[in-house]
Amino acid sequence: QVQLVESGGGLVQAGGSLRLSCAASGSIFSINTLGWYRQAPGKQREVVAGISSGGSTNYADSVKGRFTISRDNAKNTVYLQMNSLKPEDTAVYYCSLLATMTGYRYWGQGTQVTVSS
Repeated sequence: QVQLVESGGGLVQAGGSLRLSCAASGSIFSINTLGWYRQAPGKQREVVAGISSGGSTNYADSVKGRFTISRDNAKNTVYLQMNSLKPEDTAVYYCSLLATMTGYRYWGQGTQVTVSS
């Protein structure tokens, strides 16, 4: 079993920054993909960014150039640095771990990010 705990959400003005963290614990295989998703009210959950165990990253077009995903394998932690935040970034942000060996995806409980205009 894997547990994911997010932190770092909050309320920020447009143009501001936030840094989300997600700590993973439990039966973690070294080969996995960590990612961030978000879900705004009335909308489907969407991928924001992902990072492989080798460090390869990908981003949604809407956040490219503003958000940076990184991971610390020694701490089993993934981060999302969010700069130049916009009101449309307002959502609940979820951390995700995709175990490459099993194909199973784990989810955190989510953290609220609210960007005021």
